[in-house]
Amino acid sequence: MGDALNPAEMLPHLMRLGTVLNRSHLVERAMDHVGIPLDRPGLTVLITLRLAGRPLRVGEIATRMQVVGPHVTRHLHDLERAGLVRRVTDPDDQRARLVELAESGDAAAGRYLEAVFGWFAEALADWPDEDKAAFGRLLARFVTDVEAHFTAG
Repeated sequence: MGDALNPAEMLPHLMRLGTVLNRSHLVERAMDHVGIPLDRPGLTVLITLRLAGRPLRVGEIATRMQVVGPHVTRHLHDLERAGLVRRVTDPDDQRARLVELAESGDAAAGRYLEAVFGWFAEALADWPDEDKAAFGRLLARFVTDVEAHFTAG
């Protein structure tokens, strides 16, 4: 079992990653690619909708963002006024409303994600495909398990 993970060996790498991401101003640089003035929470709403690939209820957006509903509602009003999202009737419940991306909101989220994905793709460009696949699979598993551990207790 010489290959067992030692958490003490992981910590410096996680700290370095956090430092690099903060110092590189990745989020701010990617937000510049959006091309319209948006705050982080508003952009997060757009990205959440884009990644969902379908209209969502406010509560589902909040759950995916790990915030409370009123937080999302405040930002939705601004995004709606800017023409980036719109509310539509839920086809499964005519009384309920869903939020969907407007074309301009979808394009804004797309520009942000293209910038971020592009930078990560460049960083991994020399990795063999098997390593990229393994890293993606293990990173997803790690985040899911850490999240479950901290939300369970």
